[in-house]
Amino acid sequence: MKINFYKYQGAGNDFILIDHTSGPLKNIDNQLVEQLCHRRFGIGADGLMFITKHENYDFEMHYFNADGKLGSMCGNGGRCIVAFAKHLGIIDSETNFLAVDGPHYARISENGEWVDLQMIDVDSITKDGEAYVLNTGSPHYVALQNGLKDLDVFTAGKNIRYNATYAEKGINVNFVEDKGDHLFVRTYERGVEDETYACGTGVTAVAMAMAKHKNQTGHIKTNIKVLGGDIKIEFDYDGKAFTNVFLCGPAKLVFEGEVD
Repeated sequence: MKINFYKYQGAGNDFILIDHTSGPLKNIDNQLVEQLCHRRFGIGADGLMFITKHENYDFEMHYFNADGKLGSMCGNGGRCIVAFAKHLGIIDSETNFLAVDGPHYARISENGEWVDLQMIDVDSITKDGEAYVLNTGSPHYVALQNGLKDLDVFTAGKNIRYNATYAEKGINVNFVEDKGDHLFVRTYERGVEDETYACGTGVTAVAMAMAKHKNQTGHIKTNIKVLGGDIKIEFDYDGKAFTNVFLCGPAKLVFEGEVD
């Protein structure tokens, strides 16, 4: 059986996308998903997504991690699937779609390569020592780190993700260095179990944690640099809750093909 697929990337966070609007999603072969995401024995990606129809929304997003398991919300994946929906002619300049963490609104540029994705509101941030812990659609751990470019993110992130507190459910681990006019972020992502070039829910969590850390309030815009490029985060923060949250960045088609 031949499967048509599209490869997208959002700031280096790469995904396999499959059009499944012809019918309901069922009987997913999780081992096949893992194989397709494998960078040596498959297409290679940080995750795989199916786009399906939904009677109340423009479409529904189904995200699977590179380990083949159904994942939580993926921000860069959300931006890429919006670009994919435009490519398929399902949407034009804006959309309301459904993801695992609920409905999302998004705007997309005319050329289809820049997406502003609205994320969920967040009203809870806790501390784990000096680090911040919060959920932006996926759970995140945010730690300030000097000399971040030289940090062994794989080892440091894995040690936190698999410690006694987080081992059972897992957590995404973000390290951030404040560069003044922007934040530099590197992320160890659960499900991928490695450092990724970008993490959308992760940079959203970092921007929120740093706003809290700096006692900032009001309408806040944050420029973030990740290994795969530049991302912008915007939100309103009144000291208690983050609302009107937008994850803004590139979403580009890399290639398309078919696989057995």
